[in-house]
Amino acid sequence: MDAFMFVIPILIIIAIGVFLHFVPVGLWFQTGVSIGWGKIGMLKLIIMRFRKISPKLIVDGIINLHRAGLDFVSSEDLETHYLASGSIPRVVDALIAADKANIELDFKTATAIDLAGRDVKEAVQTSVYPKVIDCPTEGKVSAIAKDGIQLMAKARVTVRTNIAQLVGGATDETVIARVGEGIVSAIGSAPSYKDVLENPDEISKTVLNKGLDAGTAYAILSIDIADVDVGSNVGAMLETDQAEADKKVAQAKAESRRAMAVAAEQEMRARVEEMRAKVVEAEAEVPIAMAQAFREGNLGVMDYYTMKNIQSDTNMRESISGSGKKDQGSSSDKPKIQ
Repeated sequence: MDAFMFVIPILIIIAIGVFLHFVPVGLWFQTGVSIGWGKIGMLKLIIMRFRKISPKLIVDGIINLHRAGLDFVSSEDLETHYLASGSIPRVVDALIAADKANIELDFKTATAIDLAGRDVKEAVQTSVYPKVIDCPTEGKVSAIAKDGIQLMAKARVTVRTNIAQLVGGATDETVIARVGEGIVSAIGSAPSYKDVLENPDEISKTVLNKGLDAGTAYAILSIDIADVDVGSNVGAMLETDQAEADKKVAQAKAESRRAMAVAAEQEMRARVEEMRAKVVEAEAEVPIAMAQAFREGNLGVMDYYTMKNIQSDTNMRESISGSGKKDQGSSSDKPKIQ
């Protein structure tokens, strides 16, 4: 009997603990005194327990929203967002901040932004307090003016979050890439690097007028050129390289023509030697023809001596006049008469 009397209080305590766990009386009372009785009933809080939803998270969110005048959000809306793995505190804080800053933001858009993986609270804060993005993040954008001088620039872009385009809009990287492209285009259109150094704000105006924030999650407020440095004379370097390349091409063509000329010369020499060989061959046939003429009686002895006398007389006259054939002299190794 004594043991039974000892167990009864323990069972009562356990029963009270289980009751308080599944029946959040404190949260129900907090809701009633904060936003009015009947907004979130006791049964609804118990059902949240069974659905593995934190009743305290939902109650705190509803209380904050309704006290801020945003009573269009119901507990069912917060429960649905919670079950979708959304962040209730971030959405609630973002809605309250947007309402105080007169920024149009409905519950559906806020939850969509949060479920997309972006910090909706930070997005609202950026709409109120614009942020500055360095372009590029590290280093500088390099571009070349029309006169061939390289310029390296760095810009600071002031942006504000565009809530309407935050879902599906491009991020910071896209803004940085577009602004960098605009800077390169603006510098490349400048007649001289001096014009850029004298009026760097012209680059800002040109880039800003291109509407680079289209399709992004931001609205570009201003683009300021923070620094411009003069680099190397790329135009002169390119012209030098081109001249060197043209020189090598011309040398190659000249060498080709020289090789062709040498080949043609060697060919002509070969032909000369070929002709000389034919002449020698023809001369070798003369004695044979004369012998044949002697045998056939077409050439007499006196005729032969007359021909030899004529040849000797011709050679003598040529030697005296100095008009002897050079090829004959070189071939017979006779001294040339000067």
